[in-house]
Amino acid sequence: MPITSAIAVFVVVWWLSFVAVLPIGARSQSDAGDVVAGTDPGAPVAPRLLFRASIATGVAVIMTLLVFWGLSNETLHHYWNR
Repeated sequence: MPITSAIAVFVVVWWLSFVAVLPIGARSQSDAGDVVAGTDPGAPVAPRLLFRASIATGVAVIMTLLVFWGLSNETLHHYWNR
């Protein structure tokens, strides 16, 4: 598979995993009881975006490797081409 396809698969899987990881463990300002004036009460207290992006990157690397393993596995090719 060409490198451009590998990059495209990684980017799509990364965005999907990032969106899935965003709400995990998030606390809103209203949950914490510290709503800052002029902000939405549902805004996160500490978003920790770099931490969440690193988790999404790890998940995306594993999932992308699994996709390429599945595409190159001869047993799966024989199963799919019955």
